[in-house]
Amino acid sequence: MKNLTAPSTPATSTLTRRKLLKAASTLAAFPTLLASTAQAQAQSWPDKPIRFVLSQPAGSGPDNVARIIGERMSKALGQALIIDNKPGGQNVIGAQAAARAAADGNTYYFATTAALVTNAYLFKSMPYDPQKDFVPVAFVGKSPFAVLVRAESPFQNLQDLLSHAKAGAGKVSLGNEGPRTFSGMIARFLNARSKAEFNLASYASVSVAVQDAIGGHIDAVVADIASTAQLVRQGRLRMLAVTTATRVPGWEQVPALAETFPGFDMSGWFALVAPTGTPKPVIERMNREFNAATADREIAGKITAAGPLPESGMSPDQVGTFLKNEHQRWAQITKEIGVLPE
Repeated sequence: MKNLTAPSTPATSTLTRRKLLKAASTLAAFPTLLASTAQAQAQSWPDKPIRFVLSQPAGSGPDNVARIIGERMSKALGQALIIDNKPGGQNVIGAQAAARAAADGNTYYFATTAALVTNAYLFKSMPYDPQKDFVPVAFVGKSPFAVLVRAESPFQNLQDLLSHAKAGAGKVSLGNEGPRTFSGMIARFLNARSKAEFNLASYASVSVAVQDAIGGHIDAVVADIASTAQLVRQGRLRMLAVTTATRVPGWEQVPALAETFPGFDMSGWFALVAPTGTPKPVIERMNREFNAATADREIAGKITAAGPLPESGMSPDQVGTFLKNEHQRWAQITKEIGVLPE
């Protein structure tokens, strides 16, 4: 039987090769086209208001810092910067909302240590994944915590507080936001290192705990400096120690817990992250603008006055490395104080 398939003519072969070469050329140019599109998007960004999602209420320490930075960035970017407060659920409500936002470069999460790191070691399951749902953008700064008492307290210093706590187990109360919060873990860590056996009094919010300390309903409280600095300056609270490895600038008269317990270093921090999938060129520009804002002397001074210690200059990759190291460190800390995920 004869082969009925017609042989390829030279013209047909040449046409096929041309099509293949054109297709290959298009595929080779595809990454460049994508890069050009992303770059164009970065150049036109921002074309609408930018949103900072926070897990804390208006008027809180993180909210104050976000508004200081936001005002400066709004002027630099020529767009309104909206602070979107979504408090509650130990940062989960705000984190979930930010993680589910469109990855278009217009929504960012002004996140805390708890939201991006410690929650992962406290809860068996969460409606967001801090390591997969976000990409790093910029670092805001450290947020030191402190052990405080009311101004009229008989405890004049840390040693007074520890001595009375050791003298009677459970007789000295130490307020905090609960065992699965940052202040709660600091309180537990202090209990473990000092063997003081404080009565750890859990509260739904730091503001209530602080007011109870001022009112004399509890003996002491663990709280962030950002939310208590003004009360200390007003003479309503007295700071006995800071929880950082060294003394805090601006509060040099207050000893660090590490001076009594070597290696004690539990400082909160803020970082800016974006939903995964946010274009890299937009993240890089946001990083530059954010670092420029926090490096501004006037802005840095306002942030420091609010409590946190600004640290500008980190690249997105450096923020990512920092977060990775924090996960390793907190995995060890939670193991030491015996906190298991629930």
